[in-house]
Amino acid sequence: MRYFLSFLALLAVILLIVRFKPQTPPDAEPIIPTQMKEASGRPGQENATPVAPEANDQRETSKDSAATPPPATTPPISQNGSTVYGAALTAADAQPMSSLFRLLGTRDSARVKLSGTAASVCQAKGCWMILKTADGQDMRVKFKDYAFFVPKDISGKTVVIEGWVHRETVTVADQQHYERDAGKSEKEVAAITKPRQQVNFLADGVLVQN
Repeated sequence: MRYFLSFLALLAVILLIVRFKPQTPPDAEPIIPTQMKEASGRPGQENATPVAPEANDQRETSKDSAATPPPATTPPISQNGSTVYGAALTAADAQPMSSLFRLLGTRDSARVKLSGTAASVCQAKGCWMILKTADGQDMRVKFKDYAFFVPKDISGKTVVIEGWVHRETVTVADQQHYERDAGKSEKEVAAITKPRQQVNFLADGVLVQN
């Protein structure tokens, strides 16, 4: 009887030990010293080099910049006594300015090649020029994507332009801006008070006869 009671007491002690022994959750991460974690990294990423968020941002910026480079200024090309700015073109098949409204008709825009005389040029940097229509109105010629400019001293020279002519309403602010670029006085600039309807031109290329 004494041995039986001793066995029961031992069994009770074993049960108590098992009941109160700390349990480790099956999915718990084993404790690893900090130095070992830094050396080994995450599983499956051994020897991986951390990348700072700033580096990722710079990488994305560089990729975007490479995909959409800014337009470069096209150098002029000399040919047969003329100089071409922008896209290559010749004087062949160019229509005189007097044919402009016949070519445009009732449309808002049309692609044409015209020949005329440069009446004036932007004196700031040569970023536009004026040709006169058959009825004496200004037609402002601007250059596609600002990829090229023309010399500021070509007033009076014969030019050939190829691109799109279009009808538009020019605001007071834009008119004043253009007049300042042309070197007009502030009194002349202030005299502009109403929008103007006119035809303007966006040129792919300009040929200037020297």
